[in-house]
Parts: sequence; C-alpha cells; structure tokens
Amino acid sequence: VCFITGGLDCSISFVSHVLGKVCIHGRQKEILSILVPRLTDLTKSDCIWQRICWRLVECVPDRCMEAVVLGFVQRAPGADVLSRLLGNLVVKNKKAQFVVTQKMLLLQYGHSTMVLQNLLGYLALDSLRRALLIKVLKDLLETWGSSSAVKHSPPEQQQYISQAILICLSHLKEHEIESSRQELLTSMMEGVKCHLDSNLPQIRRLGMIVAESISSKINTDGPVLKFQYEDDEAARELKSLLVQTPPSHVVPSLPDEDRNEKADEAGPVVLESNKKSHTAAPVKPDEELDAELDSDDDLIPYDMSEDKELKTKAPVYIRDCIEVLTGSEDVDKWEATVKALESLVRKNPAATREVSVELAKILLHLEEKTCIEGFVELRQRAQVAVLTTDPIPVAKYLTSQFYSLNYSLRQRVDILDVLVLAAQELSCPKSHGKTKHSGAEKPCIQLLPGSDSSKDWRKIVDERIKSKTRRFAMGQSQVERASGPNEFNSVAGHFFFPLIQHFDRPLTTFDLLGEDHFVLGRLVHALAVLMYLAVNTVAVTAMGKALLEFVWALRFHSDSYVRQGLLSCISSVLLSVPAERLLEDITAELLETQSWLGDVVEKDPDGECRRLALQNLLLMENLKKKLKTIPS
Repeated sequence: VCFITGGLDCSISFVSHVLGKVCIHGRQKEILSILVPRLTDLTKSDCIWQRICWRLVECVPDRCMEAVVLGFVQRAPGADVLSRLLGNLVVKNKKAQFVVTQKMLLLQYGHSTMVLQNLLGYLALDSLRRALLIKVLKDLLETWGSSSAVKHSPPEQQQYISQAILICLSHLKEHEIESSRQELLTSMMEGVKCHLDSNLPQIRRLGMIVAESISSKINTDGPVLKFQYEDDEAARELKSLLVQTPPSHVVPSLPDEDRNEKADEAGPVVLESNKKSHTAAPVKPDEELDAELDSDDDLIPYDMSEDKELKTKAPVYIRDCIEVLTGSEDVDKWEATVKALESLVRKNPAATREVSVELAKILLHLEEKTCIEGFVELRQRAQVAVLTTDPIPVAKYLTSQFYSLNYSLRQRVDILDVLVLAAQELSCPKSHGKTKHSGAEKPCIQLLPGSDSSKDWRKIVDERIKSKTRRFAMGQSQVERASGPNEFNSVAGHFFFPLIQHFDRPLTTFDLLGEDHFVLGRLVHALAVLMYLAVNTVAVTAMGKALLEFVWALRFHSDSYVRQGLLSCISSVLLSVPAERLLEDITAELLETQSWLGDVVEKDPDGECRRLALQNLLLMENLKKKLKTIPS
C-alpha cells in the first residue's frame, strides 16, 4: 500500500498464484477463514485496498479460479462485502463468470441459501453485472420449465433452483420486469405444467410456489395465480426469499442527554394528538341515540335452549340403502344412509352378498350431494366393508372397471385404494370371531388422497426386515399376538392378476404408459402392497414371478415415483416368496434384477430409489447366506 500511495508500481501476481495453489490443494478453508475477514475490514473505507483485492483475485490462474471464487462466496458475510472483494471479476474473467453463473447455480445444488443470496446479490449490486443477473434468471427458468429436468433431477436440486429463482426475482427492478414480462409468463406456464404433472407432492408444491411468485411479480395490478397447498414452515421460508432483507447496519445509540431532549420534544406532540382525538368526536344527545336504535331490538328472543334437533332415521335394510342412494331426493335421509352404511353392511353379511356387486357399483359412482364431513372416508370404508364381505365377485368387478372406459383418474385411484385396504383387512387375523372394523387400530396402509402411501407401506416392510434380524439379548417376552386363518389366501389372485394384465394397452381416455403416469405409480405401489400381504398364500410364487416380469418391463421409466414403486415390488417379492421357491422357479429373473439394482444404486438420480435398491441388494445377500446355512 505504501508503494502504491507513493506512486510506485508493484505486482501481486505471485501472491495470487500462491492463493490459488493453496485453495486448489484443499486448504481453502484454512487460508480464506483468515484472509476474507481481514480483507473485509481493510476494504471498508480504503479504495486502494479494494483495488489490491480486485487485482489479487483477477490474477489467480484459471485452473484455480473455481476454488478461490467459491471460497470467497461461501465466507463473505454479505453480498455488499462480496462486491467489495471481487469487484467486476465475473465481467472480466470468463472462468469466474462460468463458475458464478453456471456451475454454482445449475450444476451444483449443495450450497446454502445464504451462499445463493450472496451470489445473486453480488450480481445485482452493479449495473455491469445486472445483465448477468437477467441471463442467470432466464437460464434458471429454462431449467425449471424443462420436463426432462423435472423428471430426472433429484428433488433437492429442484428445491435449490426454485430458491435461486425467487432470489433473482427479488432483485429485479420494474423496468427489467417490464422488458421481460412476456418471457417470464411463457416460462411460468411451461414450468408449472411440468411440476403439476409430477407424482411427487414436494415437486408439485415447488411448482405452485414459484408460479405464484412469478405471477405476483409480473401482474402487480391484475389478478395473480393462487394454488392450494400446505402452507408449512418450509413453504413460508421459501416464499420469504421473494422479499429482500436489507443488510443490517448497527445504528449508533444516542447519548443520554440527547435521548432525553428527543423524548421531551416528542412528548407534547403526543399529548396534542391525544387532545385532538378526544375533541374530534362530538357527543350526541340521548334523543338522537334513541332514534337511531333499530325497532327490532325491542323484541324478546324465544327460549330455544330445550329444543332438540330432529334426526333422520337411517335405513335398516341393505336394499333400502340402495334405494336411498340411487333415487331419494331427501338429503337428510341420504346423509344418514352414507354414515350408517358401513356398520349395516358388516352386521348383515348374508343380505350384502345378495347385492354386493350392485352396491359396489353404486358406491364407486357415488358423488357428494351435501357437505358431509369426511365423505370420502365414509364412502371408502363402506366400499371396503362390501369387498371384505363378498371378496371374489366384488374384486372381479372392481379390477375389471379399473381398465374400462369412461372412468376418471380419481375413480381408478379409488379402486386401487379400496383393493389394498380390503386386502389389509382380510390378511389380518380376527380375534374371537369378531370382525374388526376398518377404523380399528392396526398397521393400516392408508391410501387416502393426499397421503404418501409408499412411505407407510415401506415402514411396514422395514419393520418386517427388522423382525427377521437375529439379536442375541435377554429381555421381556413379547405378548402373543392374535392368530387365525388368513382370509386373503384364497382370494389373493383375484385382487392381483387382473390389475397386472392390461397395463400396456392404452384406451381412449386412459394411457398408463403415457400421460397418466400418476395412476401407474399408484398401481405399482398397490401391487407391491398386495404382494407383501400375500405371504404364505398358495399363489405367492406365481404372483412373484409375474410381478418381476412387470417390473422388468417398466424398469427404465422416467418418473421417479414409478421407479420407487418398482423397487418396492422387488422388496415385497423377496420378503413374501419362500427362499427355496425364489431360487428354483425364478432364478433367471433374480439374476437380471440384481444386475439392474446395481446400476440403480450407482446411477439413479433419485436418492430414495438408490436407498431402496441398496436395501434390495442387502436382502438378496441375506437370502444367499440363509440358504448356505441350511443343510442339504
């Protein structure tokens, strides 16, 4: 600094080379944790030190530039400090520009929100760098709106890109938004469609939040997009990025004397305003107040404390329920029938079997006439009751309707949910001859709308894997569970095989292998659960072989939710089919599956898929060890 202030030239390229060498060889944290705070203090008010710092990073060799720039971005306490330290490095150096605008935003996704705010705030603080900010936003929106990127990139990366987009939007000025309005609108429409098509709830919610944010920016005066989603802490934290947080500056405190003077000056003002507020409203005379009273206020209300609500009596017979549900115009009677139907079906199994298919058809097409609390659950429980009472005819009807024309996706998903819940109930032992109601406490696999069924069923699989692990320890003896015949044994094939037959035949309104991949994902998970519940049944080996062939046909599906279901199917096969049958009847399929699982563990972009594949490989290894220990 002394040489420069004295008008003499000096070179710091040697220091730049040393800094680059140290950073690229893994000592970035040690040197920059000392250098960055020191340079931050020196560049606060000294423009010479700012020029020295700029020159220091500009002279870093290109091969070391990424390590140095990344270290500065990570350790700078704010965007304004980063701007002082780096200057216009991204404008002058192509390598630094690539690292900042491409690599850290589009190719990496492990950086914290603070690093993103530093990086994008740095681009927004200078007029020469703002052009790069607009370019970065367009690149981010292009990636966000790419259907291929949404399908093949992990959810963590999409969360990272969404955060970057919202931070960019927070830095845009009015004239920049105006000039890019049409481009932003086009990107928003393409991106929200890709995200809403996803089967993963977190991806859909990300698309909704980003689309709402873009809409609020480009339509400041007109209507904006609004979606319905769970507004939890994560969603609020993401939306908060749209609002810039100004850098916190410490306000110097006033001396005590000055503070007292300010308080004395402020005192009369408050008193004056209070006086004005008290004298502003004139008091009205009593005659005017009486005249303004409504005449109805003099009426005395009736005493209705002992009144009782008239309750409509629900039908007593199953056939009466059918008449009410199909033709009655009495809304109260219809509501009472819906609420009582499940218990009525379970109490009258013989009468239900006479009209079981007709009742299943009515419930499948039943729509809500009035606003009943829990209507979807009531209808679903009634369907499960009918199916468990007369499994074979009703299962044949439901599985045939799954691939029929003129059904909505909601109805097809309802069929899968009912089949799985009924299979769960049939496979559970009954205690002392009493039928367990679907509301009873048991390890139930819930497939209601909005629930993540795959997580619930995987929890059960994990518990079973844990139960198969031998642990040598002394402890309390476990309570003996209720035992009984598995009623799912004789009907498992009627639930399973019709669902797996026609998945590759597109219909006019239903294409499982095309745009209706959401239903395909639910179908795959339902098949995995049915396979798991078929343990110790007669048809389990045939089911396992058919399911492995089904998995093999879909193993390269682009949707991660579908792939998770396929890997869950393999877990079910390995846990349900006896080990001897696996090696004797489906050895070739297992070897092919093992090779594919290895590729999934190494190459699949979805973390949950990699975890499931690794779990299946471990199950296969345990299976081999178990067979080796069995004497021939």
